[in-house]
Amino acid sequence: MTAMEMTMHDSVHVPGFLGNSVASGIKSGGGRDLSLISSEVPARVAGVFTTNRFKAAPVVLDMERIKKGRAQAVVVNSGNANAATGDEGHRDAAAMSKAISERLGIEDELVLVASTGIIGERLPIEKIIRAGGPLVEGLSALGIPAVAEGIMTTDRFPKIETRRCSAGGKEITVCGIAKGAGMIEPNMATMLTFILTDADIDQACLAGVFRESADRSFNAITVDGCMSTNDTAIMLANGVARNSPVSETSGGFAGFREALFDVMESLARSIVRDGEGATKLIEVVVEGAKTSGDARTIAYAIAHSNLVKTAFFGEDPNWGRIISAAGSTAVPFPTDSLELYIEDIPLFIHGRGVPGKEAAEIMKRASMRILVRLGMGEERFRVYTSDLSHEYVDINALYRS
Repeated sequence: MTAMEMTMHDSVHVPGFLGNSVASGIKSGGGRDLSLISSEVPARVAGVFTTNRFKAAPVVLDMERIKKGRAQAVVVNSGNANAATGDEGHRDAAAMSKAISERLGIEDELVLVASTGIIGERLPIEKIIRAGGPLVEGLSALGIPAVAEGIMTTDRFPKIETRRCSAGGKEITVCGIAKGAGMIEPNMATMLTFILTDADIDQACLAGVFRESADRSFNAITVDGCMSTNDTAIMLANGVARNSPVSETSGGFAGFREALFDVMESLARSIVRDGEGATKLIEVVVEGAKTSGDARTIAYAIAHSNLVKTAFFGEDPNWGRIISAAGSTAVPFPTDSLELYIEDIPLFIHGRGVPGKEAAEIMKRASMRILVRLGMGEERFRVYTSDLSHEYVDINALYRS
């Protein structure tokens, strides 16, 4: 077995974790909309949440509960964000947690809550409570894919990634599921992500490596430059692998870190690929900057530009839009030193465009890489983005309909 292996969705299994999802009636069109992940034992927990000032009720609840470093279950609804719902929303989030904790027979403080969907409407909490019985009764060791389906809103496909690696003398599993397709912006996205592992890992190490991986994955993507009220990423480590505990100084840390980052980066790419109406996955790399912050600023200026995004939708290698976006920032750089490539094809060198038709062919691909070289230093930054299509407007114009 190699140090890290991928598994297929239909065989997803993380030792010590159960999952299920049911249709509770939250979504007007039916379908699974209430999901549950449960660990057979209390797990160490880490979380990363939206920085939006209008944090949804479940985000507020979770941010308080994970301070104790333990959780055992996550209950998730889709179709209703439970955001901007006042005191009633906070009571509904607490009631949702309590309904599940009582059925699982665990402490209420060990249950986390997540919601996604329309902002500003009360949760149909009675429907959720009634569905709690079938939700718990149907928990299965092979139920994680059902959870991935149940948390979807405008997503076109469920997002699941699993890797296995060795740490502390044992084989361990790292599995992640996510939802997200629109309102994707740094400092999380309109996304819910749940990472599960059977590894025994030090609490401080877990929090640190999860934060690092989030910064390199979910905080390095954009679809439309909009930030949500509900962004939540939670990682649970239940320790049932009984490995020697992973810490930053242990021999298994590097392999665990690689597996975790690989899972989260793959999920991040899937979110962008599934961007609302997206037809292209675009990797924007800026290198040769004086600071990583400068590289990040320019990369996001390009990735956020509607003119750039629509050019990619139209399969037009319009390099003028890209260099214009780069030059719109406050980052100083000599314009005659900038180099621009799509894949390995030069578009702009030494202050002028490079003629050629090869780039037009590359623009027809479903995924591609933009490289900007500033020629000023050694720092770089990479962000994934998508194109902007007619369908994006249709989806978001009719979202509440």
